[in-house]
Amino acid sequence: MSTLPSRVRAVGELGDAREAFLFVRVGVFAAAVPLIMRLPLPRVAALVTRPTRRRSPSTREVEQLERLIALAPRVARPLVRTGCLTRGVTLYWFLRRRGLDVELRFGLDPDQNDCTQGHCWLSLHDEPFLEKVDPRPRFAELYRLPLAAG
Repeated sequence: MSTLPSRVRAVGELGDAREAFLFVRVGVFAAAVPLIMRLPLPRVAALVTRPTRRRSPSTREVEQLERLIALAPRVARPLVRTGCLTRGVTLYWFLRRRGLDVELRFGLDPDQNDCTQGHCWLSLHDEPFLEKVDPRPRFAELYRLPLAAG
């Protein structure tokens, strides 16, 4: 569990007021992910998927978002949970709004009889994006956002 001094140090990692404001927005959205994901998946899709803008974010902007999303549970636990769901949905929300045409994919491990081993990950041009290990060999994809048209 994080102690107050370690949380304060983590907040000290923020660069400037603009980054601090973005961090607050990331934290608020990340805290809402468990509530959002209790909705039916078509409703989740309608809430979190927006068409991308023409301008794609810079590598620096993507790295900043990834860093802030990783920092949020350290500072705001238990309000912000750790795990792929919080990370994936939050990255999806912010990256699409910045113009990156990512998809959010959900899968289950077919080797688990009780279907408790799941994962969600971002995909860009049909390849895992911002993942340390390719999840596709282990997890069978069941659902993806944005929903296919038609």
